[in-house]
Amino acid sequence: MEEILTVTQLTAAIKKFLEGKFPFVFVKGEISNFKEQASGHLYFTLKDQESQISAVLFKGNTRGLKALPKNGDQVLIKGEMSVYSPRGNYQILVRELQFIGIGELLLKWHELKLKLEQKGWFAKEKKKHLPKHPKVIGVITSPTGAVIQDILNILKRRSAGFKLLLNPVRVQGEGAANEIAKAIEQFNQYALADVLIVGRGGGSLEDLAAFNEELVATAIHNSKIPIVSAVGHETDYCIADYVADVRAPTPSAAAEIVSQEKNQLIDFLSNTQGRLRQSLKAQIQHHRLRLKAYKEQPVLSSPYAILGKSYQKLDDYRSDITTAVKHHFHQRKLKFLSLEKQVALFKPLAQVAFLKTKLNQLTAHLQSIDPKNLLKKGYCIPFAENTNSVILSTKELLQGQKIHLLMCDGTLKTTVDEIQI
Repeated sequence: MEEILTVTQLTAAIKKFLEGKFPFVFVKGEISNFKEQASGHLYFTLKDQESQISAVLFKGNTRGLKALPKNGDQVLIKGEMSVYSPRGNYQILVRELQFIGIGELLLKWHELKLKLEQKGWFAKEKKKHLPKHPKVIGVITSPTGAVIQDILNILKRRSAGFKLLLNPVRVQGEGAANEIAKAIEQFNQYALADVLIVGRGGGSLEDLAAFNEELVATAIHNSKIPIVSAVGHETDYCIADYVADVRAPTPSAAAEIVSQEKNQLIDFLSNTQGRLRQSLKAQIQHHRLRLKAYKEQPVLSSPYAILGKSYQKLDDYRSDITTAVKHHFHQRKLKFLSLEKQVALFKPLAQVAFLKTKLNQLTAHLQSIDPKNLLKKGYCIPFAENTNSVILSTKELLQGQKIHLLMCDGTLKTTVDEIQI
Protein backbone atom coordinates (compact mmCIF):
# COMPACT_ATOMS: atom_id res chain seq x y z
CA MET A 1 0.00 0.00 0.00
CA GLU A 2 1.38 3.40 -0.98
CA GLU A 3 2.16 5.86 1.82
CA ILE A 4 -0.47 8.55 2.38
CA LEU A 5 0.96 12.00 3.12
CA THR A 6 -0.66 14.93 4.82
CA VAL A 7 -0.60 18.32 3.10
CA THR A 8 1.96 19.52 5.63
CA GLN A 9 4.21 16.52 5.02
CA LEU A 10 4.03 16.97 1.25
CA THR A 11 4.67 20.71 1.49
CA ALA A 12 7.61 20.11 3.84
CA ALA A 13 9.09 17.57 1.41
CA ILE A 14 8.71 20.01 -1.52
CA LYS A 15 10.22 22.82 0.56
CA LYS A 16 13.22 20.69 1.53
CA PHE A 17 13.85 19.59 -2.05
CA LEU A 18 13.35 23.03 -3.66
CA GLU A 19 15.35 25.04 -1.17
CA GLY A 20 18.17 22.47 -1.21
CA LYS A 21 18.25 22.42 -5.01
CA PHE A 22 18.32 26.21 -5.50
CA PRO A 23 20.12 27.80 -2.52
CA PHE A 24 21.48 30.62 -4.68
CA VAL A 25 20.00 32.06 -7.91
CA PHE A 26 20.31 35.10 -10.18
CA VAL A 27 17.06 35.96 -11.95
CA LYS A 28 16.34 38.75 -14.44
CA GLY A 29 12.77 39.98 -15.08
CA GLU A 30 10.12 42.70 -14.87
CA ILE A 31 8.47 43.80 -11.63
CA SER A 32 4.67 43.66 -11.34
CA ASN A 33 2.13 43.58 -8.48
CA PHE A 34 4.54 45.63 -6.37
CA LYS A 35 3.41 46.21 -2.76
CA GLU A 36 5.21 47.91 0.13
CA GLN A 37 3.85 46.84 3.50
CA ALA A 38 3.80 49.04 6.61
CA SER A 39 6.50 46.73 8.01
CA GLY A 40 8.86 47.91 5.26
CA HIS A 41 8.90 44.52 3.50
CA LEU A 42 8.48 44.58 -0.28
CA TYR A 43 6.35 42.01 -2.15
CA PHE A 44 6.19 41.71 -5.93
CA THR A 45 6.02 39.38 -8.89
CA LEU A 46 8.97 38.88 -11.21
CA LYS A 47 7.87 37.96 -14.72
CA ASP A 48 8.95 37.64 -18.32
CA GLN A 49 6.90 36.99 -21.45
CA GLU A 50 5.96 33.42 -20.52
CA SER A 51 6.27 32.93 -16.74
CA GLN A 52 6.14 34.64 -13.38
CA ILE A 53 7.31 33.95 -9.83
CA SER A 54 6.58 35.56 -6.47
CA ALA A 55 9.34 37.42 -4.67
CA VAL A 56 9.82 39.12 -1.32
CA LEU A 57 12.49 41.62 -0.28
CA PHE A 58 12.52 41.97 3.48
CA LYS A 59 13.30 45.29 5.11
CA GLY A 60 16.73 44.21 6.32
CA ASN A 61 17.86 43.69 2.70
CA THR A 62 16.60 47.03 1.35
CA ARG A 63 19.44 49.15 2.77
CA GLY A 64 21.44 49.06 -0.45
CA LEU A 65 18.56 50.33 -2.59
CA LYS A 66 18.96 53.87 -3.88
CA ALA A 67 15.29 53.93 -4.93
CA LEU A 68 12.28 51.70 -4.46
CA PRO A 69 11.45 49.52 -7.46
CA LYS A 70 8.15 50.03 -9.22
CA ASN A 71 5.97 48.10 -11.62
CA GLY A 72 7.57 47.80 -15.04
CA ASP A 73 11.18 48.09 -13.80
CA GLN A 74 13.62 45.63 -15.34
CA VAL A 75 15.75 44.24 -12.50
CA LEU A 76 18.36 41.61 -11.70
CA ILE A 77 17.94 39.95 -8.34
CA LYS A 78 20.10 37.65 -6.28
CA GLY A 79 18.32 35.37 -3.85
CA GLU A 80 17.32 31.90 -2.79
CA MET A 81 14.29 29.72 -3.41
CA SER A 82 11.79 29.25 -0.60
CA VAL A 83 8.38 27.67 -0.05
CA TYR A 84 5.80 29.61 1.96
CA SER A 85 4.01 26.67 3.61
CA PRO A 86 0.78 28.41 4.75
CA ARG A 87 -0.15 29.15 1.10
CA GLY A 88 1.82 26.40 -0.58
CA ASN A 89 3.54 29.00 -2.78
CA TYR A 90 7.15 28.91 -3.87
CA GLN A 91 8.94 32.27 -4.04
CA ILE A 92 12.30 33.98 -4.18
CA LEU A 93 13.76 35.47 -0.99
CA VAL A 94 15.58 38.45 -2.50
CA ARG A 95 18.98 39.33 -0.97
CA GLU A 96 20.10 41.97 -3.51
CA LEU A 97 18.26 43.89 -6.22
CA GLN A 98 19.86 45.90 -9.02
CA PHE A 99 18.17 47.70 -11.84
CA ILE A 100 19.07 46.44 -15.31
CA GLY A 101 22.32 48.09 -16.42
CA ILE A 102 23.62 48.05 -12.91
CA GLY A 103 22.42 44.48 -12.73
CA GLU A 104 24.73 43.45 -15.56
CA LEU A 105 27.70 44.79 -13.60
CA LEU A 106 26.51 42.88 -10.56
CA LEU A 107 26.22 39.69 -12.58
CA LYS A 108 29.75 40.19 -13.92
CA TRP A 109 30.94 40.81 -10.35
CA HIS A 110 29.43 37.55 -9.13
CA GLU A 111 30.83 35.58 -12.05
CA LEU A 112 34.36 36.88 -11.37
CA LYS A 113 33.97 36.30 -7.62
CA LEU A 114 32.94 32.70 -8.20
CA LYS A 115 35.82 32.15 -10.63
CA LEU A 116 38.47 33.50 -8.27
CA GLU A 117 36.98 31.73 -5.29
CA GLN A 118 37.23 28.43 -7.14
CA LYS A 119 40.91 29.21 -7.81
CA GLY A 120 41.41 29.50 -4.05
CA TRP A 121 42.44 33.16 -4.13
CA PHE A 122 40.20 33.98 -1.15
CA ALA A 123 41.53 31.19 1.09
CA LYS A 124 42.62 32.33 4.55
CA GLU A 125 45.75 30.20 4.51
CA LYS A 126 47.04 32.21 1.54
CA LYS A 127 46.71 35.54 3.34
CA LYS A 128 49.99 37.18 4.34
CA HIS A 129 50.48 38.61 7.83
CA LEU A 130 50.87 42.36 8.14
CA PRO A 131 54.11 43.64 9.70
CA LYS A 132 53.59 44.98 13.23
CA HIS A 133 55.89 47.96 12.79
CA PRO A 134 56.20 48.85 9.10
CA LYS A 135 58.91 51.39 8.31
CA VAL A 136 57.60 52.24 4.83
CA ILE A 137 53.87 52.28 4.07
CA GLY A 138 52.96 52.32 0.39
CA VAL A 139 49.67 53.89 -0.71
CA ILE A 140 48.00 53.42 -4.10
CA THR A 141 45.18 55.92 -4.57
CA SER A 142 44.30 59.25 -6.11
CA PRO A 143 46.66 62.07 -5.11
CA THR A 144 43.87 64.67 -5.10
CA GLY A 145 41.09 62.92 -3.19
CA ALA A 146 40.34 62.96 0.51
CA VAL A 147 41.62 59.40 0.90
CA ILE A 148 45.32 60.26 1.06
CA GLN A 149 44.67 63.09 3.52
CA ASP A 150 42.63 60.82 5.79
CA ILE A 151 45.41 58.22 5.74
CA LEU A 152 48.11 60.82 6.52
CA ASN A 153 46.10 62.31 9.39
CA ILE A 154 45.53 58.91 10.98
CA LEU A 155 49.17 57.84 10.62
CA LYS A 156 50.52 61.12 12.03
CA ARG A 157 48.24 60.83 15.03
CA ARG A 158 48.76 57.16 15.76
CA SER A 159 52.33 56.40 14.82
CA ALA A 160 55.80 57.88 14.46
CA GLY A 161 58.98 57.20 12.55
CA PHE A 162 57.20 55.86 9.47
CA LYS A 163 57.65 56.77 5.82
CA LEU A 164 54.73 57.00 3.42
CA LEU A 165 55.27 56.44 -0.29
CA LEU A 166 52.39 57.39 -2.59
CA ASN A 167 52.04 55.95 -6.07
CA PRO A 168 49.29 58.17 -7.58
CA VAL A 169 46.70 56.50 -9.83
CA ARG A 170 43.24 57.08 -11.19
CA VAL A 171 40.71 55.17 -9.12
CA GLN A 172 37.81 55.17 -11.60
CA GLY A 173 37.18 55.53 -15.28
CA GLU A 174 38.92 54.07 -18.29
CA GLY A 175 42.48 52.90 -17.63
CA ALA A 176 42.12 53.04 -13.83
CA ALA A 177 42.44 49.27 -13.40
CA ASN A 178 45.67 49.20 -15.46
CA GLU A 179 47.22 51.98 -13.37
CA ILE A 180 46.31 50.28 -10.08
CA ALA A 181 47.69 46.92 -11.19
CA LYS A 182 50.89 48.52 -12.53
CA ALA A 183 51.41 50.45 -9.26
CA ILE A 184 51.17 47.23 -7.26
CA GLU A 185 53.68 45.55 -9.58
CA GLN A 186 56.11 48.51 -9.28
CA PHE A 187 56.06 48.40 -5.49
CA ASN A 188 56.87 44.68 -5.61
CA GLN A 189 59.47 44.95 -8.38
CA TYR A 190 61.62 47.39 -6.40
CA ALA A 191 60.56 46.26 -2.86
CA LEU A 192 59.59 49.83 -2.01
CA ALA A 193 57.34 49.21 1.00
CA ASP A 194 56.62 46.87 3.90
CA VAL A 195 52.85 47.04 3.44
CA LEU A 196 50.49 48.50 0.83
CA ILE A 197 47.14 50.29 1.14
CA VAL A 198 45.10 50.15 -2.04
CA GLY A 199 41.93 52.18 -1.85
CA ARG A 200 39.50 54.95 -2.69
CA GLY A 201 36.38 56.49 -1.23
CA GLY A 202 32.96 54.89 -1.49
CA GLY A 203 30.77 55.02 -4.56
CA SER A 204 28.32 53.18 -6.74
CA LEU A 205 29.02 49.84 -8.38
CA GLU A 206 30.08 51.73 -11.50
CA ASP A 207 32.45 53.93 -9.45
CA LEU A 208 34.12 50.86 -7.92
CA ALA A 209 34.42 49.03 -11.25
CA ALA A 210 38.23 49.28 -11.41
CA PHE A 211 38.52 47.37 -8.14
CA ASN A 212 36.29 44.62 -9.51
CA GLU A 213 38.58 43.95 -12.50
CA GLU A 214 40.41 40.63 -12.75
CA LEU A 215 43.56 42.56 -13.70
CA VAL A 216 43.66 44.26 -10.30
CA ALA A 217 42.75 41.04 -8.48
CA THR A 218 45.65 39.24 -10.19
CA ALA A 219 48.14 41.95 -9.19
CA ILE A 220 46.96 41.76 -5.57
CA HIS A 221 47.16 37.97 -5.57
CA ASN A 222 50.72 37.99 -7.02
CA SER A 223 51.99 40.66 -4.62
CA LYS A 224 54.72 39.59 -2.23
CA ILE A 225 54.05 42.69 -0.14
CA PRO A 226 51.01 42.37 2.16
CA ILE A 227 48.07 44.43 0.90
CA VAL A 228 45.23 46.11 2.76
CA SER A 229 42.21 46.78 0.56
CA ALA A 230 40.40 49.97 1.58
CA VAL A 231 37.72 50.49 -1.06
CA GLY A 232 34.41 52.16 -0.34
CA HIS A 233 32.38 52.24 2.83
CA GLU A 234 31.50 49.44 5.23
CA THR A 235 28.64 48.09 3.11
CA ASP A 236 30.58 48.13 -0.18
CA TYR A 237 32.53 44.97 -1.01
CA CYS A 238 34.56 44.55 -4.16
CA ILE A 239 36.72 41.78 -5.61
CA ALA A 240 39.87 43.49 -4.34
CA ASP A 241 38.56 43.14 -0.76
CA TYR A 242 38.29 39.37 -1.10
CA VAL A 243 41.73 38.86 -2.69
CA ALA A 244 43.66 41.26 -0.41
CA ASP A 245 45.36 40.00 2.73
CA VAL A 246 43.21 42.29 4.90
CA ARG A 247 40.02 44.17 4.09
CA ALA A 248 39.42 47.56 5.73
CA PRO A 249 35.96 49.16 5.52
CA THR A 250 37.44 52.62 4.88
CA PRO A 251 40.85 54.14 4.05
CA SER A 252 41.00 55.63 7.56
CA ALA A 253 40.45 52.16 9.02
CA ALA A 254 43.23 50.85 6.78
CA ALA A 255 45.62 53.43 8.21
CA GLU A 256 44.65 52.35 11.71
CA ILE A 257 45.21 48.69 10.83
CA VAL A 258 48.76 49.17 9.48
CA SER A 259 49.86 51.48 12.31
CA GLN A 260 50.28 51.05 16.00
CA GLU A 261 48.67 53.61 18.29
CA LYS A 262 51.51 55.32 20.13
CA ASN A 263 49.58 55.77 23.36
CA GLN A 264 48.16 52.28 23.07
CA LEU A 265 51.64 50.84 22.62
CA ILE A 266 52.97 52.87 25.56
CA ASP A 267 50.04 51.73 27.72
CA PHE A 268 50.63 48.15 26.67
CA LEU A 269 54.32 48.33 27.57
CA SER A 270 53.51 50.03 30.86
CA ASN A 271 50.88 47.45 31.74
CA THR A 272 53.24 44.68 30.74
CA GLN A 273 55.97 46.16 32.93
CA GLY A 274 53.54 46.35 35.85
CA ARG A 275 52.41 42.77 35.38
CA LEU A 276 56.00 41.56 35.14
CA ARG A 277 56.97 43.46 38.29
CA GLN A 278 53.97 42.10 40.18
CA SER A 279 54.67 38.60 38.91
CA LEU A 280 58.32 38.82 40.01
CA LYS A 281 57.31 40.09 43.46
CA ALA A 282 54.85 37.26 43.85
CA GLN A 283 57.41 34.69 42.78
CA ILE A 284 60.07 36.13 45.08
CA GLN A 285 57.64 36.09 48.02
CA HIS A 286 56.58 32.55 47.19
CA HIS A 287 60.15 31.29 47.05
CA ARG A 288 61.04 33.25 50.20
CA LEU A 289 58.27 31.44 52.09
CA ARG A 290 59.40 28.11 50.69
CA LEU A 291 62.97 28.83 51.75
CA LYS A 292 61.81 29.78 55.24
CA ALA A 293 59.85 26.56 55.49
CA TYR A 294 62.89 24.59 54.41
CA LYS A 295 65.07 26.35 56.99
CA GLU A 296 62.62 25.47 59.76
CA GLN A 297 62.73 21.76 58.94
CA PRO A 298 64.52 19.80 61.72
CA VAL A 299 66.75 18.15 59.21
CA LEU A 300 67.93 21.56 58.02
CA SER A 301 68.07 23.33 61.41
CA SER A 302 71.67 22.17 61.91
CA PRO A 303 74.18 21.20 59.27
CA TYR A 304 75.14 18.16 61.36
CA ALA A 305 71.69 16.66 60.81
CA ILE A 306 72.69 16.18 57.20
CA LEU A 307 76.47 16.20 57.40
CA GLY A 308 76.92 14.29 60.67
CA LYS A 309 76.77 10.87 59.10
CA SER A 310 79.21 11.97 56.42
CA TYR A 311 81.53 13.42 59.06
CA GLN A 312 81.51 10.10 60.93
CA LYS A 313 82.19 8.19 57.76
CA LEU A 314 85.07 10.52 57.02
CA ASP A 315 86.48 9.91 60.52
CA ASP A 316 86.14 6.16 60.04
CA TYR A 317 87.83 6.37 56.69
CA ARG A 318 90.58 8.55 58.17
CA SER A 319 91.14 6.09 61.04
CA ASP A 320 91.15 3.11 58.70
CA ILE A 321 93.55 4.81 56.37
CA THR A 322 95.86 5.85 59.26
CA THR A 323 95.90 2.29 60.63
CA ALA A 324 96.50 0.85 57.18
CA VAL A 325 99.33 3.30 56.55
CA LYS A 326 100.97 2.56 59.92
CA HIS A 327 100.69 -1.17 59.35
CA HIS A 328 102.08 -0.75 55.89
CA PHE A 329 105.04 1.28 57.15
CA HIS A 330 105.64 -1.18 60.02
CA GLN A 331 105.72 -4.08 57.59
CA ARG A 332 108.03 -2.13 55.36
CA LYS A 333 110.26 -1.32 58.34
CA LEU A 334 110.47 -4.98 59.38
CA LYS A 335 111.27 -6.00 55.87
CA PHE A 336 113.89 -3.29 55.67
CA LEU A 337 115.50 -4.42 58.92
CA SER A 338 115.49 -8.00 57.68
CA LEU A 339 117.09 -6.96 54.44
CA GLU A 340 119.57 -4.84 56.39
CA LYS A 341 120.55 -7.88 58.47
CA GLN A 342 120.85 -10.00 55.37
CA VAL A 343 123.07 -7.41 53.76
CA ALA A 344 125.16 -7.19 56.92
CA LEU A 345 125.69 -10.94 56.84
CA PHE A 346 127.22 -10.74 53.41
CA LYS A 347 129.98 -8.39 54.62
CA PRO A 348 133.46 -10.17 54.93
CA LEU A 349 133.99 -9.26 58.57
CA ALA A 350 130.47 -10.32 59.39
CA GLN A 351 131.00 -13.60 57.55
CA VAL A 352 134.26 -14.22 59.51
CA ALA A 353 132.53 -13.41 62.78
CA PHE A 354 129.60 -15.64 61.85
CA LEU A 355 131.90 -18.55 60.88
CA LYS A 356 134.04 -18.05 64.00
CA THR A 357 130.96 -18.21 66.15
CA LYS A 358 129.77 -21.30 64.35
CA LEU A 359 133.25 -22.89 64.73
CA ASN A 360 133.20 -22.17 68.43
CA GLN A 361 129.78 -23.73 68.66
CA LEU A 362 130.98 -26.86 66.81
CA THR A 363 134.14 -27.09 68.97
CA ALA A 364 132.08 -26.81 72.09
CA HIS A 365 129.78 -29.46 70.78
CA LEU A 366 132.72 -31.79 69.98
CA GLN A 367 134.18 -31.20 73.38
CA SER A 368 130.83 -31.97 74.94
CA ILE A 369 130.72 -35.36 73.25
CA ASP A 370 134.50 -36.26 73.79
CA PRO A 371 134.65 -39.58 75.71
CA LYS A 372 137.55 -38.33 77.79
CA ASN A 373 135.24 -35.81 79.40
CA LEU A 374 133.17 -38.73 80.70
CA LEU A 375 136.31 -40.35 82.16
CA LYS A 376 136.65 -37.35 84.49
CA LYS A 377 133.39 -38.38 86.05
CA GLY A 378 134.72 -41.77 87.16
CA TYR A 379 134.25 -43.79 84.04
CA CYS A 380 136.89 -45.79 82.14
CA ILE A 381 137.20 -47.50 78.78
CA PRO A 382 138.42 -51.10 78.51
CA PHE A 383 140.74 -52.07 75.67
CA ALA A 384 141.87 -55.55 74.64
CA GLU A 385 145.57 -55.87 75.25
CA ASN A 386 146.45 -57.78 72.12
CA THR A 387 144.19 -55.83 69.67
CA ASN A 388 144.01 -52.52 71.46
CA SER A 389 140.34 -52.29 70.53
CA VAL A 390 137.50 -51.13 72.75
CA ILE A 391 135.71 -53.91 74.57
CA LEU A 392 132.03 -53.30 74.14
CA SER A 393 130.56 -56.43 75.80
CA THR A 394 131.47 -58.97 78.45
CA LYS A 395 131.04 -61.58 75.79
CA GLU A 396 134.29 -60.42 74.24
CA LEU A 397 136.21 -61.22 77.47
CA LEU A 398 137.70 -64.41 78.85
CA GLN A 399 138.60 -65.17 82.45
CA GLY A 400 142.28 -64.49 83.02
CA GLN A 401 142.48 -62.27 79.93
CA LYS A 402 144.70 -59.21 80.26
CA ILE A 403 143.16 -55.87 79.47
CA HIS A 404 144.05 -52.30 80.14
CA LEU A 405 141.67 -49.56 81.26
CA LEU A 406 141.86 -46.01 79.95
CA MET A 407 141.33 -43.54 82.78
CA CYS A 408 141.08 -39.77 82.58
CA ASP A 409 144.63 -39.38 83.64
CA GLY A 410 146.33 -42.54 82.34
CA THR A 411 146.12 -46.29 81.54
CA LEU A 412 145.72 -49.16 83.97
CA LYS A 413 146.65 -52.79 83.11
CA THR A 414 144.66 -55.57 84.79
CA THR A 415 143.57 -59.23 84.49
CA VAL A 416 139.94 -60.42 84.28
CA ASP A 417 139.37 -62.60 87.37
CA GLU A 418 135.65 -63.14 87.09
CA ILE A 419 132.93 -62.37 84.58
CA GLN A 420 129.40 -61.65 85.93
CA ILE A 421 126.49 -61.37 83.64
